[in-house]
Amino acid sequence: MTPLQPTPASPLTAAHPKTLVVAINPAAAFGASRTVGMRVVAALEEKGHHVTALIADDFAQLRVETEHALRGALGGSDTSATWTVPDALVVVGGDGMVSLGTALVACTRISLGIIPCGTGNDLARGLGLPLRDVSAAIEVLCSALETGPRVIDAVTMTSRDVSADASGDVALTVASKRWFAGVLSAGFDAAVNERANLLRYPRGRSRYVIALLIELVRLTPREYTIQLDGVELVTKAVLVSVGNNVSIGGGMRVTPNALLDDGLLDVLVVTPLSRLAFLRIFPRVFAGTHLTDGRVTVHRARHVRIASEGVVAYADGERVGELPVDTEVQPGALRVLAP
Repeated sequence: MTPLQPTPASPLTAAHPKTLVVAINPAAAFGASRTVGMRVVAALEEKGHHVTALIADDFAQLRVETEHALRGALGGSDTSATWTVPDALVVVGGDGMVSLGTALVACTRISLGIIPCGTGNDLARGLGLPLRDVSAAIEVLCSALETGPRVIDAVTMTSRDVSADASGDVALTVASKRWFAGVLSAGFDAAVNERANLLRYPRGRSRYVIALLIELVRLTPREYTIQLDGVELVTKAVLVSVGNNVSIGGGMRVTPNALLDDGLLDVLVVTPLSRLAFLRIFPRVFAGTHLTDGRVTVHRARHVRIASEGVVAYADGERVGELPVDTEVQPGALRVLAP
Protein backbone atom coordinates (compact mmCIF):
# COMPACT_ATOMS: atom_id res chain seq x y z
CA MET A 1 0.00 0.00 0.00
CA THR A 2 1.17 3.49 -0.83
CA PRO A 3 -0.45 6.32 1.16
CA LEU A 4 -1.07 9.41 -0.93
CA GLN A 5 0.04 12.49 0.95
CA PRO A 6 -2.36 15.35 1.72
CA THR A 7 -2.69 17.80 -1.13
CA PRO A 8 -2.76 21.60 -0.83
CA ALA A 9 -6.12 23.32 -0.99
CA SER A 10 -7.36 24.20 -4.47
CA PRO A 11 -8.90 27.51 -5.57
CA LEU A 12 -12.35 25.88 -5.07
CA THR A 13 -11.84 25.77 -1.31
CA ALA A 14 -14.91 24.83 0.73
CA ALA A 15 -16.14 27.27 3.37
CA HIS A 16 -14.59 25.07 6.06
CA PRO A 17 -11.84 22.83 4.61
CA LYS A 18 -11.39 19.58 6.53
CA THR A 19 -8.55 17.16 7.14
CA LEU A 20 -9.71 13.77 5.88
CA VAL A 21 -8.48 10.19 5.71
CA VAL A 22 -10.04 8.21 2.87
CA ALA A 23 -9.76 4.41 3.15
CA ILE A 24 -10.47 2.59 -0.11
CA ASN A 25 -11.27 -1.08 -0.59
CA PRO A 26 -10.80 -1.66 -4.34
CA ALA A 27 -11.99 -5.25 -3.92
CA ALA A 28 -15.49 -4.14 -2.84
CA ALA A 29 -18.35 -5.70 -4.83
CA PHE A 30 -15.83 -8.28 -6.09
CA GLY A 31 -13.75 -5.59 -7.81
CA ALA A 32 -16.62 -3.86 -9.61
CA SER A 33 -15.93 -0.51 -7.91
CA ARG A 34 -12.17 -0.15 -8.25
CA THR A 35 -12.33 3.35 -9.74
CA VAL A 36 -14.71 4.82 -7.18
CA GLY A 37 -12.12 5.56 -4.50
CA MET A 38 -9.97 7.90 -6.53
CA ARG A 39 -13.09 9.68 -7.83
CA VAL A 40 -13.93 10.41 -4.22
CA VAL A 41 -10.42 11.63 -3.45
CA ALA A 42 -10.39 13.89 -6.53
CA ALA A 43 -13.77 15.39 -5.66
CA LEU A 44 -12.77 16.12 -2.07
CA GLU A 45 -9.47 17.68 -3.15
CA GLU A 46 -11.31 19.83 -5.67
CA LYS A 47 -13.45 21.15 -2.82
CA GLY A 48 -10.26 22.17 -1.03
CA HIS A 49 -10.21 19.49 1.66
CA HIS A 50 -6.86 18.04 2.78
CA VAL A 51 -6.94 14.35 1.91
CA THR A 52 -4.77 11.38 2.79
CA ALA A 53 -5.83 8.40 0.69
CA LEU A 54 -5.11 4.80 1.71
CA ILE A 55 -5.66 1.93 -0.69
CA ALA A 56 -4.86 -1.78 -0.49
CA ASP A 57 -6.26 -5.08 -1.71
CA ASP A 58 -5.35 -6.64 1.63
CA PHE A 59 -8.12 -5.72 4.09
CA ALA A 60 -6.03 -6.42 7.20
CA GLN A 61 -3.22 -4.18 5.98
CA LEU A 62 -5.71 -1.46 5.11
CA ARG A 63 -7.04 -1.56 8.66
CA VAL A 64 -3.52 -1.26 10.12
CA GLU A 65 -2.66 1.70 7.90
CA THR A 66 -5.97 3.42 8.60
CA GLU A 67 -5.53 3.04 12.34
CA HIS A 68 -2.01 4.43 11.99
CA ALA A 69 -3.37 7.46 10.09
CA LEU A 70 -5.86 8.13 12.88
CA ARG A 71 -3.49 7.45 15.77
CA GLY A 72 -3.49 11.03 17.03
CA ALA A 73 -7.19 10.80 17.86
CA LEU A 74 -6.97 7.21 19.07
CA GLY A 75 -4.54 7.94 21.87
CA GLY A 76 -1.41 7.06 19.93
CA SER A 77 2.11 8.08 20.87
CA ASP A 78 2.69 10.56 18.07
CA THR A 79 2.74 13.97 19.75
CA SER A 80 4.48 15.85 16.96
CA ALA A 81 3.43 19.49 16.70
CA THR A 82 2.83 18.96 12.99
CA TRP A 83 0.35 16.14 13.60
CA THR A 84 -3.26 17.06 12.76
CA VAL A 85 -6.15 14.98 14.04
CA PRO A 86 -8.40 14.17 11.06
CA ASP A 87 -11.91 15.59 11.06
CA ALA A 88 -13.31 12.50 9.37
CA LEU A 89 -12.58 9.02 8.13
CA VAL A 90 -14.26 8.35 4.79
CA VAL A 91 -14.63 4.68 3.85
CA VAL A 92 -15.17 3.62 0.25
CA GLY A 93 -16.63 0.14 -0.09
CA GLY A 94 -19.34 -2.02 1.46
CA ASP A 95 -20.42 -3.06 4.92
CA GLY A 96 -16.99 -4.51 5.67
CA MET A 97 -15.48 -1.05 5.29
CA VAL A 98 -18.25 0.46 7.42
CA SER A 99 -17.41 -2.12 10.08
CA LEU A 100 -13.74 -1.11 9.90
CA GLY A 101 -14.63 2.56 10.19
CA THR A 102 -17.05 2.06 13.09
CA ALA A 103 -14.44 0.12 15.04
CA LEU A 104 -11.88 2.90 14.61
CA VAL A 105 -13.90 6.07 15.23
CA ALA A 106 -16.69 5.06 17.65
CA CYS A 107 -16.52 7.21 20.80
CA THR A 108 -14.08 9.65 19.20
CA ARG A 109 -14.65 13.10 17.74
CA ILE A 110 -13.79 11.80 14.25
CA SER A 111 -16.80 11.54 11.94
CA LEU A 112 -17.43 8.57 9.66
CA GLY A 113 -18.20 9.22 6.00
CA ILE A 114 -19.48 6.43 3.75
CA ILE A 115 -19.35 6.11 -0.03
CA PRO A 116 -21.32 2.87 -0.56
CA CYS A 117 -20.08 0.66 -3.39
CA GLY A 118 -20.21 -2.86 -1.94
CA THR A 119 -22.67 -5.71 -2.29
CA GLY A 120 -24.71 -5.02 0.85
CA ASN A 121 -24.45 -1.33 1.82
CA ASP A 122 -26.97 -1.84 4.62
CA LEU A 123 -25.86 0.90 7.01
CA ALA A 124 -25.72 3.35 4.10
CA ARG A 125 -29.26 2.26 3.21
CA GLY A 126 -30.40 2.83 6.78
CA LEU A 127 -28.82 6.29 6.79
CA GLY A 128 -30.57 7.28 3.56
CA LEU A 129 -27.37 7.63 1.54
CA PRO A 130 -27.47 7.28 -2.29
CA LEU A 131 -26.62 3.66 -3.12
CA ARG A 132 -26.16 3.47 -6.89
CA ASP A 133 -25.07 7.01 -7.68
CA VAL A 134 -21.48 7.78 -6.69
CA SER A 135 -21.74 11.43 -7.69
CA ALA A 136 -24.81 11.89 -5.50
CA ALA A 137 -23.10 10.10 -2.60
CA ILE A 138 -20.10 12.43 -2.92
CA GLU A 139 -22.38 15.48 -2.89
CA VAL A 140 -24.13 14.25 0.26
CA LEU A 141 -20.73 13.69 1.88
CA CYS A 142 -19.48 17.16 0.97
CA SER A 143 -22.68 18.76 2.22
CA ALA A 144 -22.44 16.91 5.54
CA LEU A 145 -18.82 18.03 5.94
CA GLU A 146 -20.13 21.60 5.90
CA THR A 147 -23.28 21.20 8.00
CA GLY A 148 -21.88 18.75 10.54
CA PRO A 149 -22.36 15.07 11.40
CA ARG A 150 -25.44 13.17 12.49
CA VAL A 151 -25.06 11.35 15.81
CA ILE A 152 -26.26 7.72 16.02
CA ASP A 153 -25.88 4.77 18.35
CA ALA A 154 -23.28 2.04 17.99
CA VAL A 155 -23.05 -1.32 19.71
CA THR A 156 -20.27 -3.03 21.63
CA MET A 157 -20.08 -6.82 21.41
CA THR A 158 -17.99 -9.00 23.67
CA SER A 159 -17.25 -12.59 22.71
CA ARG A 160 -14.86 -15.27 23.89
CA ASP A 161 -11.96 -16.29 21.65
CA VAL A 162 -10.56 -19.74 22.43
CA SER A 163 -6.99 -20.61 21.47
CA ALA A 164 -4.15 -22.89 22.58
CA ASP A 165 -1.25 -21.78 24.73
CA ALA A 166 2.34 -21.77 23.51
CA SER A 167 2.62 -25.53 24.02
CA GLY A 168 -0.57 -26.17 22.09
CA ASP A 169 -2.08 -28.12 24.98
CA VAL A 170 -4.12 -25.75 27.15
CA ALA A 171 -7.12 -23.87 25.78
CA LEU A 172 -7.12 -20.17 26.63
CA THR A 173 -10.27 -18.06 26.62
CA VAL A 174 -9.77 -14.38 25.93
CA ALA A 175 -12.51 -11.75 25.94
CA SER A 176 -12.69 -9.83 22.67
CA LYS A 177 -14.54 -6.51 22.50
CA ARG A 178 -15.58 -5.06 19.15
CA TRP A 179 -18.09 -2.65 17.65
CA PHE A 180 -20.90 -2.79 15.11
CA ALA A 181 -23.47 -0.27 13.92
CA GLY A 182 -25.97 -2.37 11.98
CA VAL A 183 -27.18 -5.89 12.77
CA LEU A 184 -25.74 -8.93 14.52
CA SER A 185 -27.00 -12.26 13.14
CA ALA A 186 -26.92 -15.49 15.12
CA GLY A 187 -29.17 -17.92 13.27
CA PHE A 188 -30.00 -19.06 9.75
CA ASP A 189 -28.79 -15.81 8.21
CA ALA A 190 -25.41 -16.14 9.93
CA ALA A 191 -25.16 -19.76 8.79
CA VAL A 192 -25.71 -18.64 5.19
CA ASN A 193 -22.95 -16.05 5.54
CA GLU A 194 -20.60 -18.64 7.01
CA ARG A 195 -21.37 -21.12 4.21
CA ALA A 196 -20.90 -18.48 1.52
CA ASN A 197 -17.47 -17.62 2.88
CA LEU A 198 -16.47 -21.28 2.62
CA LEU A 199 -17.51 -21.56 -1.03
CA ARG A 200 -14.75 -20.89 -3.53
CA TYR A 201 -17.10 -20.80 -6.50
CA PRO A 202 -19.07 -19.01 -7.84
CA ARG A 203 -18.27 -15.40 -7.05
CA GLY A 204 -20.84 -12.63 -6.73
CA ARG A 205 -24.39 -12.75 -5.40
CA SER A 206 -25.06 -16.23 -6.78
CA ARG A 207 -22.66 -17.59 -4.16
CA TYR A 208 -25.08 -16.47 -1.44
CA VAL A 209 -28.04 -18.03 -3.24
CA ILE A 210 -26.24 -21.37 -3.33
CA ALA A 211 -25.26 -20.99 0.33
CA LEU A 212 -28.88 -20.26 1.22
CA LEU A 213 -30.10 -23.40 -0.55
CA ILE A 214 -27.47 -25.54 1.19
CA GLU A 215 -28.36 -24.20 4.62
CA LEU A 216 -32.08 -24.50 3.95
CA VAL A 217 -31.64 -28.25 3.53
CA ARG A 218 -29.78 -28.29 6.85
CA LEU A 219 -32.30 -26.03 8.62
CA THR A 220 -32.58 -27.16 12.23
CA PRO A 221 -33.96 -25.22 15.21
CA ARG A 222 -31.44 -24.46 17.93
CA GLU A 223 -31.98 -23.82 21.61
CA TYR A 224 -31.04 -20.29 22.63
CA THR A 225 -30.64 -18.62 25.98
CA ILE A 226 -31.23 -14.91 25.49
CA GLN A 227 -30.86 -12.32 28.23
CA LEU A 228 -32.69 -9.05 27.64
CA ASP A 229 -31.58 -6.44 30.18
CA GLY A 230 -31.07 -9.28 32.65
CA VAL A 231 -34.36 -11.08 31.94
CA GLU A 232 -33.67 -14.60 30.65
CA LEU A 233 -35.53 -16.16 27.73
CA VAL A 234 -34.92 -19.81 26.79
CA THR A 235 -36.39 -20.74 23.42
CA LYS A 236 -35.86 -22.75 20.27
CA ALA A 237 -35.38 -20.67 17.14
CA VAL A 238 -34.15 -20.77 13.55
CA LEU A 239 -33.23 -17.10 13.32
CA VAL A 240 -32.05 -14.60 15.93
CA SER A 241 -30.90 -11.08 15.05
CA VAL A 242 -29.95 -8.04 17.12
CA GLY A 243 -30.64 -4.86 15.18
CA ASN A 244 -29.47 -1.30 15.68
CA ASN A 245 -30.18 -0.81 11.96
CA VAL A 246 -33.00 -2.16 9.80
CA SER A 247 -31.47 -4.52 7.26
CA ILE A 248 -28.84 -7.11 6.37
CA GLY A 249 -27.75 -8.82 3.16
CA GLY A 250 -28.43 -5.91 0.84
CA GLY A 251 -31.95 -5.00 1.93
CA MET A 252 -33.43 -7.84 3.99
CA ARG A 253 -35.40 -5.84 6.57
CA VAL A 254 -34.98 -8.24 9.49
CA THR A 255 -35.65 -5.58 12.12
CA PRO A 256 -37.75 -3.10 10.13
CA ASN A 257 -38.70 -0.90 13.09
CA ALA A 258 -35.18 -0.46 14.47
CA LEU A 259 -33.96 3.11 14.89
CA LEU A 260 -30.33 4.16 14.74
CA ASP A 261 -30.66 6.73 17.51
CA ASP A 262 -33.22 5.47 20.06
CA GLY A 263 -30.78 3.87 22.52
CA LEU A 264 -32.38 0.43 22.06
CA LEU A 265 -31.71 -2.80 20.18
CA ASP A 266 -34.44 -4.71 18.34
CA VAL A 267 -34.06 -8.45 18.97
CA LEU A 268 -35.76 -10.63 16.35
CA VAL A 269 -36.58 -14.25 17.23
CA VAL A 270 -38.14 -16.65 14.71
CA THR A 271 -39.33 -19.83 16.43
CA PRO A 272 -39.21 -23.29 14.77
CA LEU A 273 -41.05 -23.76 11.50
CA SER A 274 -40.91 -26.14 8.57
CA ARG A 275 -38.77 -25.53 5.50
CA LEU A 276 -41.90 -24.81 3.46
CA ALA A 277 -43.14 -22.30 6.02
CA PHE A 278 -39.69 -20.71 6.14
CA LEU A 279 -39.71 -20.33 2.34
CA ARG A 280 -43.08 -18.60 2.61
CA ILE A 281 -41.93 -16.17 5.28
CA PHE A 282 -38.42 -15.47 3.99
CA PRO A 283 -39.42 -13.35 0.92
CA ARG A 284 -41.49 -11.14 3.22
CA VAL A 285 -38.30 -10.10 5.01
CA PHE A 286 -37.43 -7.81 2.08
CA ALA A 287 -40.61 -5.81 2.73
CA GLY A 288 -40.40 -6.13 6.50
CA THR A 289 -43.88 -7.70 6.67
CA HIS A 290 -42.70 -10.91 8.32
CA LEU A 291 -43.41 -9.39 11.75
CA THR A 292 -47.11 -10.13 11.33
CA ASP A 293 -46.44 -13.88 11.51
CA GLY A 294 -47.17 -15.35 14.94
CA ARG A 295 -43.87 -17.23 14.99
CA VAL A 296 -41.91 -13.98 14.75
CA THR A 297 -41.27 -11.90 17.86
CA VAL A 298 -39.33 -8.68 18.42
CA HIS A 299 -38.02 -7.67 21.85
CA ARG A 300 -36.30 -4.39 22.76
CA ALA A 301 -33.44 -3.98 25.17
CA ARG A 302 -30.18 -2.11 25.74
CA HIS A 303 -28.11 -5.11 26.77
CA VAL A 304 -28.54 -8.47 25.03
CA ARG A 305 -26.67 -11.71 25.64
CA ILE A 306 -27.15 -14.64 23.25
CA ALA A 307 -25.90 -18.15 23.92
CA SER A 308 -26.32 -21.34 21.90
CA GLU A 309 -24.11 -24.35 21.34
CA GLY A 310 -22.18 -24.40 18.06
CA VAL A 311 -23.73 -21.25 16.57
CA VAL A 312 -21.55 -18.66 14.82
CA ALA A 313 -22.48 -14.96 14.88
CA TYR A 314 -21.86 -12.29 12.24
CA ALA A 315 -22.10 -8.53 12.70
CA ASP A 316 -22.34 -6.14 9.75
CA GLY A 317 -21.29 -9.04 7.53
CA GLU A 318 -18.10 -9.72 9.51
CA ARG A 319 -17.51 -12.95 11.43
CA VAL A 320 -17.67 -12.50 15.20
CA GLY A 321 -17.18 -16.13 16.23
CA GLU A 322 -19.13 -18.71 18.17
CA LEU A 323 -21.72 -17.75 20.77
CA PRO A 324 -22.09 -16.62 23.49
CA VAL A 325 -21.83 -12.94 22.69
CA ASP A 326 -22.83 -9.92 24.75
CA THR A 327 -24.09 -6.79 22.99
CA GLU A 328 -24.80 -3.39 24.49
CA VAL A 329 -25.98 -0.27 22.74
CA GLN A 330 -23.87 2.84 23.27
CA PRO A 331 -26.13 5.86 22.65
CA GLY A 332 -24.64 8.60 20.51
CA ALA A 333 -21.32 6.80 20.09
CA LEU A 334 -20.94 7.37 16.35
CA ARG A 335 -20.81 10.59 14.31
CA VAL A 336 -21.77 9.93 10.69
CA LEU A 337 -21.70 12.20 7.66
CA ALA A 338 -25.26 11.61 6.53
CA PRO A 339 -28.52 13.55 6.13
